[in-house]
Amino acid sequence: MSPLEVVTLAVAAVFIFGPDKLPKMISEAMRVLRKFRDVSESAKQDIRKELGPGFEEFDFQDLNPKAFVRKQLAAPGNDYGQNDIQGLRHDIAENTREITASMQALQAYTPNSTDDRPTT
Repeated sequence: MSPLEVVTLAVAAVFIFGPDKLPKMISEAMRVLRKFRDVSESAKQDIRKELGPGFEEFDFQDLNPKAFVRKQLAAPGNDYGQNDIQGLRHDIAENTREITASMQALQAYTPNSTDDRPTT
């Protein structure tokens, strides 16, 4: 969230709840948020415990497809497939040059169709 959005939310909260009820609402929201975090951490610990040995370092962020792909691409020694892409670009450029040369040779070899018209 940008600073402007935070300020807008704060001003809206003052108008909605009033300056006397706002501190109580904020503390109540923080208490609920802390409770939610505690329950979430407890659930994560229970899952790690149930998975057994070898999963102590399991990171739940790895379940997010974006994070998983990013982690796999950033593995040591991985060049993000750039070598493969460069090889493909080279192959495409080479094939394009060969096709262009073939087409030019074909154009040069093909006799002009207007010269072969029968005369009457």
